[in-house]
Amino acid sequence: MASFQFELVSPERLLVSQKVESVIIPGAEGEMTIMANHAPVMTTIKPGVVTVNPESGAQERYVVFGGFADVLPSGCTLLAESAVAVGDIDRADLARRIQEAREDVNDASDDAGRTKAEQFLHQLTTLEGAILPA
Repeated sequence: MASFQFELVSPERLLVSQKVESVIIPGAEGEMTIMANHAPVMTTIKPGVVTVNPESGAQERYVVFGGFADVLPSGCTLLAESAVAVGDIDRADLARRIQEAREDVNDASDDAGRTKAEQFLHQLTTLEGAILPA
């Protein structure tokens, strides 16, 4: 299978920079599988899990909390607002983000703001269910 360069960057650090066979990203319009020679596209990222399938074969998973992905035929760069390896996820941090999102829903001053806050809260609670055991 053909490979391409993938980079996952957060404001704190460069988490991934390697040749990969595929990457699954949580695009704003749904999950996207990126492979070599993908058509150029730029998309926003919603909170979710990025699954990286490197050439070595050992799958890696990262939690991202929003951002942008720039996809070119030769590679993909994901600029995350915040990112961490799934194994390093901090339950307290995720719980804090969910609580803040609940407060944003309650504090929304108009319908558009409330809808946006509710969508973000839903994304976070879905993410929590997907990565943390009960």
